[in-house]
Amino acid sequence: MVSDPSPEADPAPAPRTERRTPAERHRSRLRIARTAARVLGAILLLIVLAWLVLYITKGRFLKRPFESLASSASGRTVKVAGDFQLYFDIIDTRFLAEGLTLSNPAWAARPNFFEARHISARIETIALIFGKRRAEWLILDGGKVDAEWDGQRRNTWTFGDPDKKGEPFQWPVIGRAKVTNTEVRFVDPQLYLKTDIKVGDIAAGGERIDGRVPFTGTGTLRNRPFTVDGSILSPNATVRFGPTLFEMHARQGQTRMDVDGRLPAATQIEGSDLNLKVRGPNIRLLFDLLGVAAPDTRAYAFTSKLTKVGGEWRFTRLNGRYGASDLHGRMTISLPKDRVFIDAALESNLVDIIDVGPFIGYDPQALATKGVQAAVKQAGSTPHLLPDAPLRIESIRGFDAHILYKVKDFRNPKFPISNVSLVFDLDKSLLRLSPFSFDIAGGHLGSDIVIDARNPAVVTDYDIRLSPTPMGKLLAGFGVSDNGTTGTVKARIKLRGTGDTLRDSLGTSNGRIAFILPKGTFWTQYVQLSEFDIGTFVQKMFEDKLKKPVEINCGLIAFTVRNGVAAADPVLIDTSKNVMVAKGGFSFKDESLDMNFRADSKKFSLFSGQSPVGIKGYFAQPGIDVISPELLARGGTAIALGAVATPFAALLAFVDPGDAKAAACGPILDGARASAMRTAKGKARKDIGNERDNAKQAGDRKQPKSLAKSLID
Repeated sequence: MVSDPSPEADPAPAPRTERRTPAERHRSRLRIARTAARVLGAILLLIVLAWLVLYITKGRFLKRPFESLASSASGRTVKVAGDFQLYFDIIDTRFLAEGLTLSNPAWAARPNFFEARHISARIETIALIFGKRRAEWLILDGGKVDAEWDGQRRNTWTFGDPDKKGEPFQWPVIGRAKVTNTEVRFVDPQLYLKTDIKVGDIAAGGERIDGRVPFTGTGTLRNRPFTVDGSILSPNATVRFGPTLFEMHARQGQTRMDVDGRLPAATQIEGSDLNLKVRGPNIRLLFDLLGVAAPDTRAYAFTSKLTKVGGEWRFTRLNGRYGASDLHGRMTISLPKDRVFIDAALESNLVDIIDVGPFIGYDPQALATKGVQAAVKQAGSTPHLLPDAPLRIESIRGFDAHILYKVKDFRNPKFPISNVSLVFDLDKSLLRLSPFSFDIAGGHLGSDIVIDARNPAVVTDYDIRLSPTPMGKLLAGFGVSDNGTTGTVKARIKLRGTGDTLRDSLGTSNGRIAFILPKGTFWTQYVQLSEFDIGTFVQKMFEDKLKKPVEINCGLIAFTVRNGVAAADPVLIDTSKNVMVAKGGFSFKDESLDMNFRADSKKFSLFSGQSPVGIKGYFAQPGIDVISPELLARGGTAIALGAVATPFAALLAFVDPGDAKAAACGPILDGARASAMRTAKGKARKDIGNERDNAKQAGDRKQPKSLAKSLID
């Protein structure tokens, strides 16, 4: 029997998709909206209830929680002795506390950082949510603020960890304020500043004030007492968070400073628009207050615009005078890494040479009243010309600087100097005057001077370069005629010395000094030693002028300096008629001069050049010594001949046969040392001495009792 196969199972029915009608979707959305509305309504109701409770109770019940939370957040003790209020006045927050105290860290000198008999304020809530502290108004009575730094750069207004490095103080922005019977104490040992300010009734921003409302204070800055007073004045119109008129006057000794202008708000200096006037007898006294080394000056007066941007105090449109010199430009003072930094670009149209004296250590007042003689000081019987004012090492260790300074012209009776350009860089006691250049008499002098005061032994490097300069213009103030003088001079001075004064650094210096004279003529108008032989010198003792210019073939006036003693290496000048050489040298140690100049004629000369002329004395009192033993012997011969013969016979003792060896100009123009000097025929010169013997002569510092003629008469 054959049975039918089993029938196949029926497939599972497909899931049924329920389709919602538009009406059903609308009802669903309404249910969600009603639920959200109920939740939001409940939240708003709670907010309104909380606001209402706070408004009715003024939040007085929050006093203890406020003390606890504020103490925990600040790491200090916060207490309110009297009434307390904290509530929302519509949106902004109203705060009031009586007998509020906020303690200081344990290291501070006083127990509390802030005290207030009464303080109340309306604070912008939305701004506070975004981290901005803005108060529409503030009322403070009987306030005391103790703002203090310590030696570890902690301060009393940086909260939290008591050992945390202090942060700069940021005033909250206050639109209107009324402050009575409030005192502010500020101490910063790094700035050597202590001050106590008493504040009267101050109103600012949108509240108009009738009359002047003062603040006064006293203090010390770097152990120098000062006083300060000023006012917050009403603006011309009522503007919420608008600009506030401000004025302040400070006095320290004879130094005066006046500030007036506009502040963005009563407690906001950032973005201020202020006018500064400062005057005094010596600008060094002003910068001493900042711990910044500055040279002495004569009386000064300056004005500038002043504003604060970030951490920078910017002095713009600076204009004024010091002594008989003008100064204008800009300057910025900041405190990166807790060190004063000065960035400035300054210019002068005309600088009096007297006002330059302090930059190398001379007293400007003495120079103005006594002239050049004021630069000379007596050390026993020895006159000193080089300044000995010490570098103010401690002052330059406390700040850094980058200063550009340009001078268009100098008031200088001797040398025509113009177009001075100086870059002054100070970086952690390493001072660079580089480049330091100016135009002088048709030439150009460039230099780089580096003073390293990072170690106790201050080291100074001098590198001074003079481009070929017309001698007629350079020496016009000393009787040299520009008309008829075609000669030029170029020079290089490279020295290194140790010491914190110019005199000490040169007195220990090592290096080389070289003046090169290329071919040219030299014409002088007055009684001066110019023709380089004793005959011309004697002749010029009785005449005003040379009959014709000196014709220079080449010349080198060079010195090797070792431990402050400069030895001729060599001094050699070749002219059309003579060859002049010099032995000896000079000493920076005691500023003594001991050189013997000798000129040999290339042809027959009526006066002998075999007797050297000595330049002796000191930098401050140089003189010519013409009475040498050889010259005296020749003078005796002349007297004897004159007694038995005609007057013409008396001149025979001074006849020079004329056997001088002309110089090879190559080594001279290269500025080579004495050992490289040659005659025109290529033979080594034996008439210029050597460095060792010249140094010995220059270093013995024995001076004659009297000199025949002073070079500075």
